[in-house]
Amino acid sequence: MSKGDERRPDVFRYPDFMRFWVAETVSGFGSSITTMALQVLVVLTLHGSAGDVGLLNASRWAPYLLIGLVVGALVDRRRRRPILVATDLGRAILLVTIPLLWMRDELNLPTLMALMVAFGTLSLLSDAAAQSFLPRLVSGPSLLAANARLDQSSSVIQTSGPLVAGGLVTALSAPVAVLVDAVSYLVSGLTIATIRTAEPSPAADKRGRNLRREVSDGLRWVYRHRVLAPLTLATHGWFLCNSMVTTVLVPFALLGLQLSAFELGMTLAAAGVGGLLGSLVSTRVGLRWGAGRTVIACRAVMPLAWAVIAFAPGPADSHTRAFAVLVVGSGQFLYGLALGVENANEMGYRQAVTPDELQGRMNTTTRSVNRAMIVVGAPVGGLLADSFGYRPVMVAATAGFALVAACLAASPFRHARHSDAPAHSSA
Repeated sequence: MSKGDERRPDVFRYPDFMRFWVAETVSGFGSSITTMALQVLVVLTLHGSAGDVGLLNASRWAPYLLIGLVVGALVDRRRRRPILVATDLGRAILLVTIPLLWMRDELNLPTLMALMVAFGTLSLLSDAAAQSFLPRLVSGPSLLAANARLDQSSSVIQTSGPLVAGGLVTALSAPVAVLVDAVSYLVSGLTIATIRTAEPSPAADKRGRNLRREVSDGLRWVYRHRVLAPLTLATHGWFLCNSMVTTVLVPFALLGLQLSAFELGMTLAAAGVGGLLGSLVSTRVGLRWGAGRTVIACRAVMPLAWAVIAFAPGPADSHTRAFAVLVVGSGQFLYGLALGVENANEMGYRQAVTPDELQGRMNTTTRSVNRAMIVVGAPVGGLLADSFGYRPVMVAATAGFALVAACLAASPFRHARHSDAPAHSSA
């Protein structure tokens, strides 16, 4: 591969990656609608509080905390494509249940939380399989570019999804808007089913079947690795802070600033615009600066973004509403820009440095504890907001973002580069 090819690898030359990308894009668009619709449903339809939004978010991610490590080991024993197909179809069925219960006047917060626990379990399986499946579709040197392509489509979704979600919620109601996501998972599952990349046969797997040992191997790989360990620990802290501010954001906008669902969608769309711009340059920046410096720089920008949002003027009246939307949207744009540059570099480095037989455990070990931070941070953020107000919680989380970025900058991860992360490397 020439130097130019290395810098701009055309990952769409892999037909199965194209199918994977289409499936992820379609389901991601639906999910962007549901993410907003469910929170609006809790606040406006079920008349819930910020604490209720936090409980709903926690229920979705609770399975990562409870069974995440075991799922990673199990996924490493199996072909990943059938898992992706089955979990997509299962999530489509669960989402259809929400508007059906609403139409029968049987939808309440405990029922919605139970559905989200089931949904989160299927998402856990899907996430473990998807992130472990990608390195089988794309060769190691192209993983950064592949993740950047996924981030680019995700950013376009984040731009259009909230606007569409705001319009659908306003026109059809939040429960009915969830149906769009159900259809998207159906399309995604059928698309994944057409992928033909050969996977190793589980019967040919020579590893032992001691589940406890396999889980321990994944934990050791992640938390004893000189570079992955500090990145992983810092990311856990980031998720704790992020879960607090994202839980507070929707009630802060709807109740604190008195924005409409569509205006909230406009501010969230700004994050998608920033994310798209960031993802377009993420490969170039990562190869020039290195994975470590790129991720650290992005983590340092995020406190600034949330500080802007925390001090947005409100409650907004007819004269100040546009300015409030502009301020919150500017903070979301900066936040999305940092995420767009960071994500491909972080994921590309993780996937490249980890052997194939440990991909599932690396992914679920990292994601399980990350989601455990959401299980803790989301309800805590919501309850604190109910007690002390939205802005104090956002300011506290902003300080946490800054602390996490500083700790990561002081670690060996600051020297990480994509060129020194071969797939066969060891800790």
